[in-house]
This record gives sequence, C-alpha cells and structure tokens, in this order.
Amino acid sequence: MGLELSGVGKETDKLVYTPEIGRVTRELYTKVSHVVPEIEWPVHAPYVKAINELKKQKNAVILAHNYMTPEIFHCVADFVGDSLQLAREAAKTDARVIVQAGVHFMAETSKILSPDKTVLIPDLRAGCSLAASITGADVRLLKQKYPGLPIVTYVNTSADVKAESDVCCTSSNAVAVVEDIARERGVDTVLMIPDKFLALNVAKLTKVKIIAWQGACEVHERFTAAEIRSYRQANPGVVVLSHPECPPEVVAESDFSGSTSAMIGYVGTHRPKRVVMVTECSMSDNVAVEYPDVEFVRPCNLCPHMKRITLPKILHSLETMTYEVKVDSAIAERAKAAVMRMLAVGKPATAHAAA
Repeated sequence: MGLELSGVGKETDKLVYTPEIGRVTRELYTKVSHVVPEIEWPVHAPYVKAINELKKQKNAVILAHNYMTPEIFHCVADFVGDSLQLAREAAKTDARVIVQAGVHFMAETSKILSPDKTVLIPDLRAGCSLAASITGADVRLLKQKYPGLPIVTYVNTSADVKAESDVCCTSSNAVAVVEDIARERGVDTVLMIPDKFLALNVAKLTKVKIIAWQGACEVHERFTAAEIRSYRQANPGVVVLSHPECPPEVVAESDFSGSTSAMIGYVGTHRPKRVVMVTECSMSDNVAVEYPDVEFVRPCNLCPHMKRITLPKILHSLETMTYEVKVDSAIAERAKAAVMRMLAVGKPATAHAAA
C-alpha cells in the first residue's frame, strides 16, 4: 500500500509513494542521500516526480536560491545560485514560466529582467527582513536629507526601492560598485542601503565614506564572534567562511568572507578538510552534496521566509499558476536601470544549471 501524503490543493492531496516512484526518483535520491535521511524520501519523492513532469508540460523552470532545502535545490531546480544569478538566468531562459524558489524580492527582480514571462512565487508570505526594512518613500526622504549623494542599493530590496536608487549591488561586487559610482559622480561619500553590516564590512575595504541604513538580515545578525571562537575550539583546524551580512566582528573572526557563491567557490577550490559556513544552514547541506569529502560543521540559523517554500507549494504553484508576481511598468523600468548599471560595473558569477 502506498504512503498517503497530505498536500496543498486537490491534486497534491492524492499523491502517494509507490515502488514505481521510488524507481523513477532513485538517481535523484542517490545524489542527496548524504544529507536527506532515507526515511524522508518517500515523503519528497512523489512531489519531485510530479513537479519535474509538470514543469515540462507548462514550459516552466524553477529557480532555487542557495538557501533552499536539498530536495528542492538538487531535485527539482533547473538553475541554482544567489538571487541575482538566478534573475539573470531567468532573463536568458526560453521558458515562459518562472517559479521562484526563494523570497519575494527575488521574484520581483526576475520579473524586472523578464517582463514578458510569467513569474510565480509559491508562497506570498516568503518575505525578507532586509527588504522589509526600507521602502521607496524612505529612499525619497534620504535623497532630501543627502542631496547629490549617490544611493547604492543591495539587491535584497523591493522593486520600489531599487527604482529610487542610482545603482544596485550584490555582496560580491559591492566594493567595486561603491568605488565606481563615487568616482563617476566625483564624490567621496555614498549612501548604502539597507544592510548596515554589509555597509560596515564594505567600508573597511574602501576609502569611500559610507552612510548606512539600519537594516539587517535576521539570519546573519544573530551570529556572534564568540560563536565563531566556540566553533574553532570545538573543531580544531576548522575553516570559517562567513557572509558579509554578518556583523563586522564575525567577519573579523573568519578565514574568508564572501557571497554565497564565493563561499561555494572557496570550498570547491580549497577543499578544506573541515569547514563552517556562517550563513543560512540549508546552504551547508547543498554544498555538502557536491563535496562529500568535506566535513561541514553546521551552525543552524534558519531563514523562516525561505522555509515557507516547500515541494507541495511548488507543485501547487505550477498546477494553479499562483501566485503571479507583477511589477508596475514604470517602477520596473527604473529598477531595471539600477540593476543594469550594476551589471555594467562587474558581472557576478554565472548561475549554474542544476544537475
């Protein structure tokens, strides 16, 4: 008898695990068996099979952020990477439908760069503490307070905020963007929004003065320098990689700090025997699939917003074509200009197709 599964919507309620589903999905499970317990696979496998079949029928692709859980990241995603990598890949794909396995600002960015495609997010509540920390109205007030200063905006923001900005940045190219816009405008100071810790970490790497907004990522702001020291004490020889959204004292305690893609690249290049990735904890699972010879010490600060995206919700999204993300054309045009201005400064790493 098959294992009955509860799901989202009429069709997913009927899903059951069968030996045939086990056979069809065996290769995918083999890939993630290092990080997904065997007892969990009968729950995931029917959704994996159904999603992979339905996305072909709908001419859809799934973009999965590095913080998605392994059964999404490795088993149904067509492209994986950080937020901007995924948006750039969305713009290149011939698929007519994009399902964003990430958070809302990422879906907006995909829509900005792919206005003629249908962009779906499986759960409208998948937000972001950074994106929620500032609005377009806030940026307009900043312009009044600091007239003439360029505004550099992290991509982890809403379309409305991007539209009020001079240029966007990612965690990997922030220094280059800040220096480029300061040089172009002939100023020694820029506004950098909304992540105060990213701004502080960038300020240590440039002579440009930075005025920061007081936003923070609820995942990364919780890490402390004392935690990093405790990881080292408990795991002699461990290599510590941190995200620049972490507080500066955490970055100072790390062996390397960089974007999610840069951290993945570090593991692939250096192959440390033991590593701790100071970021959202699903990422360690996803990287461990690719590098099973590396031992991952797993700190676990989960992003509650990312975890709203699940296999049942992805399937429901494809079945019902919900929830469609739209961006006002006037806002999208201005936001796209800020993103394209960034891309002219320096190309971030290319997203890679999911195996």
